[in-house]
Parts: sequence; structure tokens; C-alpha cells
Amino acid sequence: MLKKYGMDFAPFKKYRDFRLVWVSGFISHFGIMLTYVALPFQLKELTNSYLAVGLLGLVELLPLIIFGLYGGVLADHIDRRKMLLLTEAAALLITAVLLINALLPNPKVWLIYFVTVLFAAVDGLQRPSADAMLPRLVDHQDLPAANSLLSLRRQFNLIVAPSIAGVLIATSGVKIAFALDVVSYLVGIFILLKVRPVPSSKESEKPSFSSLVGGLQYALGRKDLLGTYCVDLAAMFFAFPYALFPFWAEKVNAPWSLGFFYASLSVGAFLVIVTSRWINHVNHHGRAITFAAIGWGAAITLAGLVDNVWWVLLCLTISGACDEISALFRSAVWNQSISDEYRGRLAGIELLSYSIGPLGGQARSGLVADRTSLRTSVVSGGLLCIGFVMLAAKSFPKFWNYDVTTNEYAVAERIKRAKVQ
Repeated sequence: MLKKYGMDFAPFKKYRDFRLVWVSGFISHFGIMLTYVALPFQLKELTNSYLAVGLLGLVELLPLIIFGLYGGVLADHIDRRKMLLLTEAAALLITAVLLINALLPNPKVWLIYFVTVLFAAVDGLQRPSADAMLPRLVDHQDLPAANSLLSLRRQFNLIVAPSIAGVLIATSGVKIAFALDVVSYLVGIFILLKVRPVPSSKESEKPSFSSLVGGLQYALGRKDLLGTYCVDLAAMFFAFPYALFPFWAEKVNAPWSLGFFYASLSVGAFLVIVTSRWINHVNHHGRAITFAAIGWGAAITLAGLVDNVWWVLLCLTISGACDEISALFRSAVWNQSISDEYRGRLAGIELLSYSIGPLGGQARSGLVADRTSLRTSVVSGGLLCIGFVMLAAKSFPKFWNYDVTTNEYAVAERIKRAKVQ
């Protein structure tokens, strides 16, 4: 039983470069989370404005879209390890600017927004290469386990780093968070230098608008992929009430629980990850994604209907678990069935699908709550999520019927990669 439902650490043992990339990313992502907490705190201290803090998320959207798509094109043409090194170095310099700004007698507010735009641009350039790199680091059959290990890294940092950041900022100010982030980038880059090059596929196109269009055409031609994008967008746009958490904690007469609201989703995801070996035994990925997304919507709906803080937190924990199940199977579909010459461009599209949804979802939930009530916003969002997810599954039969053992693209990739080894 434990062997079936534990976590599969095989990629750690079998693949040196995957292990190095994981450790490098763990260290640098930990530092990123420190800055993630420090930036809005610093802006709040400087402006004492809810709007000013809220604009941080808004200014990220456009550069993320533009550079995410372009980053996908670049990921299919240049060495993906080199792309990671260049973007990590750029992020290090940007964080150093934040540190210098924090050390000034009067830190500049405009500089914080400018740096946030630069961070979004660098993130858009980096993530397609990081995502597209994975299938080149591990064998086809080990991709689900590798995805779980990457999710473990992310969720651990999401749970632990903000708590540490809160203590550090309270005792030493935001400058210590920025300084530690700079150090984390330095260590991460040093480890990444030990990874072997990951050159582009021989069939890849040169970066151009036509190659971007080619990637979009490939995605539009793959109805199974379109299903994953639509389900993710529907779930996040309609049932992502992050913006309401501060008000929600007060509504249930537990303002002390605000931190638990944010942590509960990550706790649910973490529980799925540490028991994720069972994912290797599920072949019908499309149905798993659909049922998990419906579970997310149902859990959010129930959370909006109850008034006891512990029941709310339990529902949010369940929703986090469902979201992680959906994310793991979506990643498996993408990494196991997309040809390497398109992997970067499709990773850029994936970046948009799982970034625009949450950003739009926060705006939707806030707007509906402002016009009606918090409960109406949450419950209606959960129900709409369920409805649109079911509609997406019905609209894309190839997505609903996706089976990794029989899907023509997954089979072709498995055969192709077996010949390379």
C-alpha cells in the first residue's frame, strides 16, 4: 500500500542533470518567495494603499503574455540550459536593484513597479525553457514522477518560505529578504553551471513570427491539448477567490486565520504530491483532469456555503488537492505527447493558460463580490467552474478520451525517444 501511494523518487536517483536542476531551482525559488512576500509589504509601507498593492499583479500581465510567447519560440531554438542561466542572471541583477532601492533613505515606488514588469518579462522568457527542458532530462516513462518532484519543490517553498519571510521582514525589514534572494540566485546559478547543455532540436525553426504562428497552429490542431487549456482557464477564471481571502477571514470571524487561508491550498497540493506514485498507474489523463477540476469547483462552492472557519479551510485544502491532481496530469499530457521541436512554443502557451486564469479570476471574484456579496461571488464561481469544465470535456472528445497508452502523439513520442536512448 505504501509503495503504491508513496512518492516516486526514481528521477532523483537515475538522472544527474534532473537532480541538479531540481536543487538549483529549489534554492532560487525559495529566494523568489522571500521577495514575493517582501515586495507587497514594502509597497504597503510606502503607500498605505490597497490599490497600489493590487496594481502589482496587473502590471505583470502584459509583459508575461508578450515575453511568454516569445520565450516559447526561443526555447525551441537555443540551448535551454543557457536560457535558464541567462534569465537567472537577469533576475539576480533585478533583485539587486530592489536591494539597493530598499537601502535608500526614501525608496522609489515607481522603481518597484518597473522591477515588477522586468520580473514578469524574465519569468515569461524563462518558464517555457524550464518546462521544455524536462522531457530532455528524464525518460518518457519517468515524466509523471519528475513532474511530482517539481511540484513538491514548488509547494514546499510556497508553504515554508512565506512564513520565514514574514519573520525576517518583521525583525530586519525587506532588505534582508532581497539580500537572501540575491544569494539564492548566486548559489542556484553555480549549481546550474554543472548541468550539461540541452541544445535545441535539429528540426526546430529559427525564432520568428512565423514560427510562433506555427506553434499556435500546432496547438489549435491538437484538440486534446485545447481541452487541457480550456479546463484550466475555466477552473481558474471562475473559481479562484484569492483576492477575497482577507475579507473572507473577517466574514467567518477569524481574522487570525488569513495565513491559513493561503496555506491551505498548498497543504492540499502537498498531500497529493507526497502520495503521487498512484498517478503512474492512471492512463486516462483527460478524465482525471476533468474530474479533478470538477472537484476543485465543488470544493470552492462548499467553502462559500459554510460559515465555520475550520470547514472553510478543510474545503480549501480539498480544492488545493484537486488542483494539484489536475496540474500533474496536465503536465504529463504536455510532456509526454508534444514533439520536442514544438515543446518550447507550447510551453509558452501553457504559461498563458495557467497565468491568465488566476489573474482574471481574482478580478472576477472581486468584481462580483463588490456588486453582490462574498458568498455569491464564491458559490457562483464554483458552480460556473463545474459547468464550464463539463462543457469543455464534452466539446473536446479527444481530450476526454486521452489515454497515454493509445494517444497517437504520446505513442509517437515514446517511440521516438526510445530510439534516441
